Amino acid sequence: MSEHGGAQAAVGEQPTTQPQVALLYRKVLNGDAGLAQVWFTSNVLDRYREQSGTRVLRTNSAGRIRSSGGWTLDFGISEDDRLIHASAADLTQRLPPTDKQHWLTHVVTPAASGTFLVMRVGAGHCMDDGDVRDW
Repeated sequence: MSEHGGAQAAVGEQPTTQPQVALLYRKVLNGDAGLAQVWFTSNVLDRYREQSGTRVLRTNSAGRIRSSGGWTLDFGISEDDRLIHASAADLTQRLPPTDKQHWLTHVVTPAASGTFLVMRVGAGHCMDDGDVRDW
């Protein structure tokens, strides 16, 4: 585990979690879902670096977009500067509707079950994707 980023587990090992991440997600699991983090490739910021009057500021581990339109968005920065992350609440409350599609094109997620996501977002029921069995 590094000072700024999470640890990666080798095949067959359990991944470790930074204490800060554990504290944050304890709050998420206790009902503060807006604190959940969403990750993006850092080139999502290129658009704002090119806009006149908009500034992208940073320290080693955090940054802020200060838009000429009057809005701001704070974000965390991964150790290698390739990824940034922001809270779901800030993304929904601070990001202008006209910018949300731009951010969606840069979202990064771990491997996920597409079938399960469709079940949760749309159908709301089980979909036939194989026999039910014990795990």
